[in-house]
Amino acid sequence: MTAVTDEGPGQVRGQVAGQGPGPERGRNPDEGSAPREGLPKDRGRPGRDWDDGLIARRAVSGAAPQEAPAAVPDDDVRPQVEAYVPSGSPLSPRLDALRELVGLSRARLDRTDLAEAGRVLDEAAARQRLSSRHTVVAIAGASGSGKSTLFNTLAGAQISEAGLRRPTTAAPIACSWTDGAAGLLDRLAIPGRLRRRPQQSGTGADEALQGLVLVDLPDHDSAAAGHREQVDRVLALVDAVVWVVDPEKYADAALHERYLRPLAGHAEVTFVVLNQIDRLPGEAADQVLDDLRRLLDEDGMALGEHGEPGATVLSLSALTGDGVGELRELLGRFVQERTAATRRLSADVDAAAARLRPVYVAEGWPGLGERAREEFADRLAEAVGAAAAGQAAERAWRRNAGRACGTPWLRLWRWYESTRQPRGLDRTVFAAPPEEQLTARQRVEQAVRTVADDAADGLPGPWAQAVREAAVHGAQGLPEALDKLAARAGAEPGRDTDTDSDNGEPAEAAETAEPGGRTGAHRGRAAGRPPRPAWWPAAVLAQVAMTLLQIFGGLWLIGQIIGVLEPGLLTPALVMLAGIIGGPLVEWSCAAAARGPARRYGQEAERRLREAAAGCGRARVLDPVAAELVRYREVRERYVAVTEFSTTRG
Repeated sequence: MTAVTDEGPGQVRGQVAGQGPGPERGRNPDEGSAPREGLPKDRGRPGRDWDDGLIARRAVSGAAPQEAPAAVPDDDVRPQVEAYVPSGSPLSPRLDALRELVGLSRARLDRTDLAEAGRVLDEAAARQRLSSRHTVVAIAGASGSGKSTLFNTLAGAQISEAGLRRPTTAAPIACSWTDGAAGLLDRLAIPGRLRRRPQQSGTGADEALQGLVLVDLPDHDSAAAGHREQVDRVLALVDAVVWVVDPEKYADAALHERYLRPLAGHAEVTFVVLNQIDRLPGEAADQVLDDLRRLLDEDGMALGEHGEPGATVLSLSALTGDGVGELRELLGRFVQERTAATRRLSADVDAAAARLRPVYVAEGWPGLGERAREEFADRLAEAVGAAAAGQAAERAWRRNAGRACGTPWLRLWRWYESTRQPRGLDRTVFAAPPEEQLTARQRVEQAVRTVADDAADGLPGPWAQAVREAAVHGAQGLPEALDKLAARAGAEPGRDTDTDSDNGEPAEAAETAEPGGRTGAHRGRAAGRPPRPAWWPAAVLAQVAMTLLQIFGGLWLIGQIIGVLEPGLLTPALVMLAGIIGGPLVEWSCAAAARGPARRYGQEAERRLREAAAGCGRARVLDPVAAELVRYREVRERYVAVTEFSTTRG
């Protein structure tokens, strides 16, 4: 027995007899909340078999009294299966990975980039909380394609109005084969007055459809914008969709470009039905069906032929019933598998991952290699003047050794020269010219930009930007920190330059740095006194001996000249000559012996300053950059878990 309909467009005036009661009695369906279906007849007003408060009242009042079957509540009181995703399903770890991916990326990506992934997670959580015993299938199509006729044919009742006037279907209408689907229909925002039950014949086909929730949608090409919005909204929530096309509009660009092509990844939960084949003569139906398959293939939608997963394509006539039985059988197997929602959610995850691919997939293996780190350290060492400081330390060591081992007369001359200069002039540290200061600062900035570009090379845009921002932020104050290193290295050339564990600056460097730090200002100067060689006492004694020989020989000659001593010039002259020649010889020997230690001393000073500059740059720039790269590797691993394929090319 079919439902009774009124003349008004799209308004159903009756319900299939014996298939469950209508909406809640005595409630205005326009109050905003969907009324519950399936209240027993002894609730509400006595003496009425059923009453939905709005529709079919005239039909009931004019009908002869009859005994109504026991009502079955729409919300099954039996426990529902809450978790939709079965144990061991690959979807669960993918959803967890996507959730972690979104959480790790919120601080690095724009909200718009993560909007689709967040929507998928929300919809997946909402679907998992609802019944797993039901499969929601929407019937969609263009105006005049016959989708409402097919909907009524599958339901076995005149539920959705079909006619010539367009648009016929103004709002989604649902037909549920079993109870317990109220939560799913509430999620689709289908009111109780538009929820129906089919006319079941008790055959095996009807048994196979137990658990099916069929939804008839408005026309996707309707002139009413609200109808199209409803189609888009419901299509994003259903488990599967049956696209109904006709021989005239099966190649419509609006259908393929707006729906089929973007939803090509949802092929496993898609049915494409060529309706109205009764209008095609001879083999024309097969030709149109083949052309439809070709168009779907161009859309990128896989076709489930020869047992392969993909979209199901078939032809039928909803008016004559030709091919409807095959569709009913396919839907029955599809519903009984109870995997439609899992496959739909998996396809949604695939689509969200595909949209996120440009912000997660890197070209190659980005990172900071040893070569980039060494080049950065070399540039900082050059900016701080490590090589010049080492050369200055070497000269200072040799000069100190020369002072310790030089002849007394040469030392006396150097002292005399120093007394002629203004006091403290030799100890004054001259600041580098402004051009040199600017060049040193520019070298530091260039070193930071270069290492940031090397680290960000191949990274997706947002992560490359995050790496550069980390480098630039860490480089703030780096030139001043290098100035402190240079100041301390100049003040204490013989002392190891330890770096602070927090910010990479030398300990107590602030006390030795001059106000308004100047990168490169101390370049080439090693103030302070380097350690003397260990053998310098022996050299001093040798010089003293040579000096004494000179004095002794000179006094001997003077004594002979004034007649105090016996004449004999040869011996005192030889003694005096030995002292005169021996002093410079000892000084030259000491200078030759000091070359190796002086070079090692200069190299050690350069190494300390280089390591200190590298440590400062590492703490301020390289470590923050490396932290961003580690964060990117974490999200890339999560993205791999979501997509189940490698995101890099070797």
